[in-house]
Amino acid sequence: MTSLEKPTEDAQHDSRAVTEAALFEAFGGVRGMVETVVPGLLFVTIFTINKDLHLSAIAALAVSLLLVVVRLVRRDTVKHAFSGVFGVAFGVVFAMMTGNAKDFYLPGMLYTLGLALAYIITTLAGVPLIGLILGPVFKENLSWRTRNPGRKKAYAKASWAWGLILLAKCAILFPLYWWANTAQLGWVLVTLKIPPFLLAVWITWVFLAKAPPPIDVFAEMEAEEKAEKERTAAVAEHEAAAGRHRRQS
Repeated sequence: MTSLEKPTEDAQHDSRAVTEAALFEAFGGVRGMVETVVPGLLFVTIFTINKDLHLSAIAALAVSLLLVVVRLVRRDTVKHAFSGVFGVAFGVVFAMMTGNAKDFYLPGMLYTLGLALAYIITTLAGVPLIGLILGPVFKENLSWRTRNPGRKKAYAKASWAWGLILLAKCAILFPLYWWANTAQLGWVLVTLKIPPFLLAVWITWVFLAKAPPPIDVFAEMEAEEKAEKERTAAVAEHEAAAGRHRRQS
């Protein structure tokens, strides 16, 4: 390996490490995945055992709230836990209103379908959703749209991947909603929680790891502010020196 090759490989390794860390931060990491699975798993387990909709729903909602409380006590970010609470709460309300236990899963399934369409539509519109999600995480905001075409292309590919994977998931779940019983639907849904998500995250990582590095717009703004302060200080110093010269003359 030459001295020129090593820095390039080190830079690529650093870029991939940053991309991996950003993806974990954006999507909640292992803990976020666990918090996503546990309420639904508890619901389907209890319902499979005793067919009690009310007990299953209350248990799922209670564990979701407990996960939020644990994060609050530990002063961790609560956005993923709160989103889980809202999702479970909608499912509980819907199931209670209809009296059909399968409706506990319907709001989440509709959300998945809507998200899949959002990924595809925003990509067709030239503003891929995954870029809108990850742009602030990478401190590039929307600079990739006009200043980093290679990165925009990677975001578009990743958004297509997310959209198609979620559509495939919906193609499995919605027929089961009509044809399977609650327990069957629940266990399939729990099984499909993590693998499609991990596949989409991995594909996103592959595309972004090969893409040009993000443009750190925050660093640019800080540099501009620093340069402006230096210019102001230089002007003030020049005016002060001119004043001293006039007084001496």
